[in-house]
Amino acid sequence: MAAAPRVPLQGRDLLSVADLSPEEVEGLLARGLALKRGDPPHPITGKSVALLFEKPSLRTRVSFDVAIASMGGHPIYLGAQEVGLGVREPVRDVARVLGRMVDAIVCRTFAQQTLEELARHAPVPVINALSDSEHPCQALADVMTMWERLGRIRGVVVAFVGDGNNCAASLALACASLGAHYRIASPPGYELPRGVVERALALASRTGASFTLLRDPDEAVAGADVVYTDVWTSMGQEAEAAVRRLVFANYRVTPERMGRAAPHALFMHPMPVHYGEEVPPGFLESPWSVAYDQAENRLHIQKAVLEAILAP
Repeated sequence: MAAAPRVPLQGRDLLSVADLSPEEVEGLLARGLALKRGDPPHPITGKSVALLFEKPSLRTRVSFDVAIASMGGHPIYLGAQEVGLGVREPVRDVARVLGRMVDAIVCRTFAQQTLEELARHAPVPVINALSDSEHPCQALADVMTMWERLGRIRGVVVAFVGDGNNCAASLALACASLGAHYRIASPPGYELPRGVVERALALASRTGASFTLLRDPDEAVAGADVVYTDVWTSMGQEAEAAVRRLVFANYRVTPERMGRAAPHALFMHPMPVHYGEEVPPGFLESPWSVAYDQAENRLHIQKAVLEAILAP
């Protein structure tokens, strides 16, 4: 198979999956798969990238750090205590100072507004490494994994079971961009935000995708090609954990529930996992699970994103 060409996103921010056209999303996936097969990335030699993280991270930090270094760049990790976004210094000042010293900012933060303010004031590209609203790099790795395992994205039925959180939002937008059929089952009060629903529906109308909001997880999972779930309590929501365990008690993905999906169905989870809550202990080792492939694919898709934005 011929190597996929790089996607031209030079100098652009990536704050949301909706910042990318359907063609750009597909191009990044093809490029990520080519890089995974061994196609050499275009180097970003001499480029410095700030990894500005307000939240702890395993997969996001390591994948970006390794991707930047392996492409010839220099990652600079800045934790919450070192910068204090909006506390120790105003976000705009951090953006302006970093923008004079580095070539891009990868930011993992609590508020989407922080990313948007960084992007407004930084003279260099800003990449969303997770916010309360979206997790675009995770969603790109997710749909890349689907394409890799199923051989296609268009027409695939993806069932998300659980909280309408940042991962659910970005995955909805990515599926709508690529013509996949997205169903999400959430309890009352935990649905996807209206703005995400409106954007997903608009994209779906152009790509032939469908987008369905449900309450019943079994209805969502029935015949699905992919069953996806995430933790019930995300970082920053720890005070709600006891309530959420009650609310989401019927939204667990079990072997019985997977049995309602298509015979070839994949199970996906962005990790970390709260075993005993959204899935039983050891479920990531089940025959359905491709969660570890998802985790690895973070590295390859982030190489594609960095190449598209930073490679000369």
